[in-house]
Amino acid sequence: MIKSFKMKLYEGMQDEYEKRHNELWPEMIDMIHEHGGKNYSIFWDRETNILFGYIEIEDEEKWAKSADTPVNRKWWDFMAPVMETNPDNSPVCVDLKCLFHLD
Repeated sequence: MIKSFKMKLYEGMQDEYEKRHNELWPEMIDMIHEHGGKNYSIFWDRETNILFGYIEIEDEEKWAKSADTPVNRKWWDFMAPVMETNPDNSPVCVDLKCLFHLD
């Protein structure tokens, strides 16, 4: 199953966002894999500061449980200064509907 979504980066924070993801914590990588995530990419639209995320997941319910893990909550707190977030520091994230896919 494929999930795609968009988020919003604060102006001028693209280098910091990229740096933090290039140094992704091993425990965060493990958590993503343990919750069925793989082939995860995030793209940046420099004109709008919109981030486009793409991830393949095994199961929607299993993936949804990743949000409540301690390492994920810690990651959200760490990333809050560079992107738009909700009051709990989760990223403001809008799921995108796939209109076309070709294998």
